[in-house]
Amino acid sequence: MTDSPQPYRVLARKYRPRNFDELIGQDAMVQTLANAIKRGRLAHAFLMTGVRGVGKTSTARLIAKALNCIGPDGQGGPTIDPCGVCEPCKAIAEGRHIDVIEMDAASHTGVDDVREIIESVRYAAVSARYKIYIIDEVHMLSKNAFNALLKTLEEPPAHVKFLFATTEVNKVPVTVLSRCQRFDLRRIPAEKLAAHFAHVTQAEDVQAEPDALALIAQAAEGSARDGLSILDQAIAHADTSGDAPTVTAAQVREMLGLSDRGATRRLLGLLLEGRAQDMLAALDEQHQLGVEPLALMRGLLELVHAVTIAKAGRGADDPAQSAEEREMLADWASQIGFAPLHRIWQLLLKGHDEVANAGLPREACEMALLRIVHAASLPDPSDLARMIQQGGVSGGAGQAAPAKDAPGAGSESAAQWPPTFAALVDALWKNSGFLADQIEHEARLVRYAPPELALNMARPVADDFLRKLTEALKTATGQRWVVTLAEGEGEPTLGEQKAESEMQARQAILDTPVVRAAMTAFPDADLVEDNEQWSASG
Repeated sequence: MTDSPQPYRVLARKYRPRNFDELIGQDAMVQTLANAIKRGRLAHAFLMTGVRGVGKTSTARLIAKALNCIGPDGQGGPTIDPCGVCEPCKAIAEGRHIDVIEMDAASHTGVDDVREIIESVRYAAVSARYKIYIIDEVHMLSKNAFNALLKTLEEPPAHVKFLFATTEVNKVPVTVLSRCQRFDLRRIPAEKLAAHFAHVTQAEDVQAEPDALALIAQAAEGSARDGLSILDQAIAHADTSGDAPTVTAAQVREMLGLSDRGATRRLLGLLLEGRAQDMLAALDEQHQLGVEPLALMRGLLELVHAVTIAKAGRGADDPAQSAEEREMLADWASQIGFAPLHRIWQLLLKGHDEVANAGLPREACEMALLRIVHAASLPDPSDLARMIQQGGVSGGAGQAAPAKDAPGAGSESAAQWPPTFAALVDALWKNSGFLADQIEHEARLVRYAPPELALNMARPVADDFLRKLTEALKTATGQRWVVTLAEGEGEPTLGEQKAESEMQARQAILDTPVVRAAMTAFPDADLVEDNEQWSASG
């Protein structure tokens, strides 16, 4: 008679930590416990809190083993390194030790359940050093159950230890928290999860691409159990044509409905350049590949966040980023201002919520991204006010009006030349917000004599900068331009001129007799801009 095959155990159960060395990402807690055991300063109640899958219940079982281990020779004491071979260690690991009682508070919420614990704590442990009560999801206990437990929790017998685990520590009464030694288990970093998954795949005789493991680690969001569950699914989904199953990044993306990072970068580039038709084509391609619209919006949000953080001066800390991605992020960060980045972030965030709640997610995604394409080419309200003041907007058409002293004024064709450099940048905003922002904040005008334009850039520019700018100017004005980079000092940038104008306007208000008197009467008051109107605040 042949033995029946052992039933399959999912990876999340098979690779539960058997000792503290296998508990990843919780080094601070392990060190605290080690010191407490070494010095004999053991609390009578421990509370483990953290998000799902970071090891709360596993930690409670490891503490139970550490306190009750007697060593291979039966003479050992409490240790941070339980042997795993003595009878208490094996019985606790298998969940059959009579003195280690586990209770699920989600299904045992009442006073009667707690009363059983209160009655039993009076009796000494049968075969272990400590009688240990592990209560999972302790926040589910009723208010009366917590109150009934308080006295026993504060002054338990010396042979009793309480180990609590919860995902919602804010629901645990303060009176209980104050009687426990609390450990906040952290989310496990993605790089540690990826290394752990590599070890698991090697033990399971499965091949896996590093990028695939990185994607799984990111999708796990700091939870080892979630990551192992995804890995289990990925192995089942893997290609089995070779000697061993192979988990690839493409398969993981398809399984999770994720967008390729390179495709997301290309899509953001199209958004920044205002190419609506190409953007819609790229979006359709992602849809055909099975990428969920919500996942695509999330990918764009993560990318814009990464660009903004890079512009703020913090280096990339994402191990999943390739060298190509880091280079592109740095390039965008050097060329895009904070204002457009924040505007795109807000539009993406609003679009993400719309897609999440829409009955037609794909259509909602298209509309949200089209809104970004068109909004990116619109000037800020302050820029629009400046255009009106300079006579750059006429009637309702929004076309630049030719100045009387503009080069070639009086001829029909000459009317198409913007009268000033500022008007030229305003026209550029309508077709290429990315370049317009760069010109406004980094370009110092040396010579403006249409069709000639000479600029002195405040920062180094890309090799194809002049070509792109020339093409964008032709699209914006319908005329060919000759753009050069000059060595002259040039005028202040338009952004600097706007800031100077705002400062002068603010000072003019401060110099008025009424405001000056108000400031004298209220020294702590200040002049603030509220909805583009200056007002006093104090």
